[in-house]
Amino acid sequence: MPMTSRDRLLRTLTFQSVDKIPFQPGGPRESTLKRWHAEGLPEGANYLQATADLLGFSLEPGVAHLPFDARMHPQFEETVLEHADGHYIVRDWMGAIVEIDDKFDVTYLRHARDFVTRRWIKCPVETREDWADMRKRYDACDPFRLQGVSEAAEQARAEGRATFVNVNGPFWQLREWLGFEGLCIAMADDPAWVDEMAAFWTDFIDRLLERLCAVAAPDHFMFNEDMAYKAHSMISPGMTRRWVLPSYARWRKRLSAAGTSVFDVDSDGYIGTLLPLWIESGMNCNCPVEVAAHNDIVLFSDTYGKSMAYRGGVDKRAMAAGGHALRDEMRRIAPVAERGGYIPGCDHGIPPDVSWADFLDYARQLAKIAGWL
Repeated sequence: MPMTSRDRLLRTLTFQSVDKIPFQPGGPRESTLKRWHAEGLPEGANYLQATADLLGFSLEPGVAHLPFDARMHPQFEETVLEHADGHYIVRDWMGAIVEIDDKFDVTYLRHARDFVTRRWIKCPVETREDWADMRKRYDACDPFRLQGVSEAAEQARAEGRATFVNVNGPFWQLREWLGFEGLCIAMADDPAWVDEMAAFWTDFIDRLLERLCAVAAPDHFMFNEDMAYKAHSMISPGMTRRWVLPSYARWRKRLSAAGTSVFDVDSDGYIGTLLPLWIESGMNCNCPVEVAAHNDIVLFSDTYGKSMAYRGGVDKRAMAAGGHALRDEMRRIAPVAERGGYIPGCDHGIPPDVSWADFLDYARQLAKIAGWL
């Protein structure tokens, strides 16, 4: 019986044999697509489908993102507060006041449509009074939060696709409320308040997951948790154990009992000191394994074996360089793919310095490694 897309994803990330590794080269941002359209990608074409057509293989269906909504409700009104000197000062949907280049508008802050640099001016939670107001925006009983989940899961099963849900981990979420600096100060000066916020977020997500698992537990569950700089983690192992790992363990226990098998942590930056902590809490997958942040997927694979699977890990700088640099990079990651537990792909969003021709060359080599060519 031929493998489905769901089979390939789950078996790959749990170190089981597959006929092909899922083809997940990574996604371009808006500025990247603009370049690719100028270099031969037809306007209106899906870049993945166009790539598969040009390389000569059939593209399998991707994962099905279940319509699970853990965001604040109501959201803040998006407002432009000031426009001067080539910049906007805006209030985003999360209540933060930030400065962005005026070649973007406030809608770019809802989703990662492009590489948008922002400067935080004011965060939505600065006092306990702000916190009392913020927590009112998170009602786990809101019907809309799981609206359409059952139908989406049923359709995914019929199409042989894995189901996927992602939520903000406690560090990511508290940083959105207080800002990075505000959160770090609170961790040092008022840890009991951080305890309260982390416990609130853990309970809120757990109640949502209880509702979700009663309908359709996802195959692949991801924690959004950017918590590392280029060379170091943002908080200490002790802080991670206190404010992050209890959430992971509780959510994993509920999901695992309902049938979820992949628990994925998404964190940019250097993750070398974080991997053993994540493994300790039951996480078994990580992405995007940024090479520029001193991450070595070969070393990680050697060190942690089947305790941790990976997605990503291909240096975007080698894609941009092309030629020998790209071939050397693909040779570097190939042995990890052969061992299992690894879906190779770009180690973050594909930037606009990657040409359409170099992307196709990379995709061709990736498809060979993954067994599609």
